[in-house]
Amino acid sequence: MAAMVLAATRLLRGSGSWGRSRPRFGDPAYRRFSSGGAYPNIPLSSPLPGVPKPVFATVDGQEKFETKVTTLDNGLRVASQNKFGQFCTVGILINSGSRYEAKYLSGIAHFLEKLAFSSTERFDSKDEILLTLEKHGGICDCQTSRDTTMYAVSADSKGLDTVVGLLADVVLHPRLTDEEIEMARMAVQFELEDLNMRPDPEPLLTEMVHEAAYRENTVGLHRFCPAENVGKMDRDVLHAYLRNYYTPDRMVLAGVGVEHAQLVECARKYLLGTCPAWGTGAAVHVDRSVAQYTGGIVKLERDMSNVSLGPTPFPELTHIMIGLESCSFLEGDFIPFAVLNMMMGGGGSFSAGGPGKGMFTRLYLNVLNRHHWMYNATSYHHSYEDTGLLCIHASADPRQVREMVEIVTREFVLMAGTVDVGVSHKAATGSKPFKKRYRWGGLGPQSGDTPHFQRLLQTGSASLTLLLLRANMTSAGGPNCWGRTARQAVGLSGGWPSWFPAAPPARHWVPEGPLLVWVGAGGGGVLLLTVNLDVHT
Repeated sequence: MAAMVLAATRLLRGSGSWGRSRPRFGDPAYRRFSSGGAYPNIPLSSPLPGVPKPVFATVDGQEKFETKVTTLDNGLRVASQNKFGQFCTVGILINSGSRYEAKYLSGIAHFLEKLAFSSTERFDSKDEILLTLEKHGGICDCQTSRDTTMYAVSADSKGLDTVVGLLADVVLHPRLTDEEIEMARMAVQFELEDLNMRPDPEPLLTEMVHEAAYRENTVGLHRFCPAENVGKMDRDVLHAYLRNYYTPDRMVLAGVGVEHAQLVECARKYLLGTCPAWGTGAAVHVDRSVAQYTGGIVKLERDMSNVSLGPTPFPELTHIMIGLESCSFLEGDFIPFAVLNMMMGGGGSFSAGGPGKGMFTRLYLNVLNRHHWMYNATSYHHSYEDTGLLCIHASADPRQVREMVEIVTREFVLMAGTVDVGVSHKAATGSKPFKKRYRWGGLGPQSGDTPHFQRLLQTGSASLTLLLLRANMTSAGGPNCWGRTARQAVGLSGGWPSWFPAAPPARHWVPEGPLLVWVGAGGGGVLLLTVNLDVHT
């Protein structure tokens, strides 16, 4: 025991060998750890010789990146933005989706999303694809919307050649075996059941509001596969669709964090002169229909009493979504509509992300903060190549459906009036992360950039939306353009009516018209309205 105490004492005092002692922190150690050893006489206020001068961020804090676009001989476009970092995101975006399924079985795009990154000509299974990506620290994803299908991979930039080759094989050479189609059928069936059982009906509401706004045409077609078509999907049906819409002239290879010349070289190597699995026949059934806004009402009554059984069940609510036609992302009013949507904002009575998101938006100030019985009030803006839809989703107890419809209708009418510049500017500029999320539409700093390239290529502009948003918010005509676009949406093109009070109307003020629909959804129903508002009637 005494020997252990002696050894510990010597170690604490900095002893070396047992017979001789030395200071633990001598002058050499002091110089080595405090001044770097190599430059003992240079003060910290002076730059070190031979060390590169650091490059600091600019004062404005704006990153300036150039979007480069190259079109290959087969019509495929290659777009890229080179950003600093070790990882890159590369994706193939295709001009296809549920809006092009008028002549096919509805739900093909939904099935293709579930079949993505399965076995291909080069890879025998999905596991082999994932193992290949893991060598470069990569992940993959496929997402389909009403007008776009995206196959994307995020990986180390050194594996760009492998990533592009894998994407080309997944898009152009899928095997689509019977076993994989059966697995996709089970996944689609499960997703449909989950949509009908989940307490949050937002995906279902979005599906139904499009159905009401564009009845049986283009973006009004079902995004999710109908239950009656799940058992009808086979390889021939999928190949017939792929042959017409998975063509090079409808594709964009986009990359973020890559060199443009290297990306073009990989595109020529893997995507030029390649014969897809379904053959090289010319596309003959391409749907070029233009979206026709019809408007209408879709109602769904459902008993939700058995959805959330337990000691603390979810409240049985009635959900409504009121939508008005806006504009496409190719029109000049797209930016004012985007700002208007951000200004309306909204949210739920509880937010898992913490307080402070959108608290100064109109739906929070005018709806949620004034009516305690409102569970949700959120604004959405869906924009496509030839049309758009501005919606407000609201939730409340079934006994207060009438008041809820009145309040949402009032917000639509009020947004067409005079805009309070101070409140609007605070709502539109108060949250930098919110603007960034709207600008990129994604979670990561690179993955969200990739879908933006297709919008750039279709609009012919490489400038991003933040500059336009800032210009609209700071210019003298900014707030006026919000009111103009809102009046255009609600049908007040002739100006603000003189009979409408300047102050917010009383709670029970009700405009006459088709919006006053009362739904007796005793068990928690869903009401969707998309009509052309005319407050003069």
